Amino acid sequence: MASSKNVVFDIVGTLVGYEKLFEAIEERLGDRLKAHGVGPASLFGYTWIEVAEREYTYLSMSGLKFANADDLAVIMVGYKAMELRPGAKECVKKLRDAGFTVYGFTMGDISRVGGYFKAGGLDWPAENLLSCDTRGVGKPDPEAYRPLLNQLSVSGKPWFAAAHMWDVSAARRTGFKGAYCSVWESEPLTDLFGDMDVLSDSLPEMADKIIASSE
Repeated sequence: MASSKNVVFDIVGTLVGYEKLFEAIEERLGDRLKAHGVGPASLFGYTWIEVAEREYTYLSMSGLKFANADDLAVIMVGYKAMELRPGAKECVKKLRDAGFTVYGFTMGDISRVGGYFKAGGLDWPAENLLSCDTRGVGKPDPEAYRPLLNQLSVSGKPWFAAAHMWDVSAARRTGFKGAYCSVWESEPLTDLFGDMDVLSDSLPEMADKIIASSE
């Protein structure tokens, strides 16, 4: 099937970076983390985002009391203040200028994620910002991607773009064309996750390769 001019982006971690969250963790918990031999704060943040967020049930059962509600409140301020990655606006503009319709598909809260775009000056139509919460099925379950795949496949095979290899890999197995950017994870690990239609080191490069592959 030929490519369509529809691109679905993961948002948090792909178009939006984690730096403000890591800064908040360092400011609030840095000394306590170091006392336990944990550091830098970005490592703790990475583990929280990439592991603990998906294992919250076990954490809630553990009874661990390392941080309190006040700590969480401060860190969540940092979470809500996360900013667009360098090149994110250029990436989206390149695609739109080439005739692509760009969507966002997140596991996060739409109002919070939409706030990242608003704060960064990136216009994003509300109808093109979608959340797993709508159907109650989270990534990387194939059923999370399938309704959007079916919706966007009328004119060809749509793209899914992410800086999380597990995310774009799952979307590609479901039927999307896959575009991966190493801006977050550094290495694509294709031996583990499989080949991609596009591999890039920056978001603007990702846009260029999607456009070139769709011509």
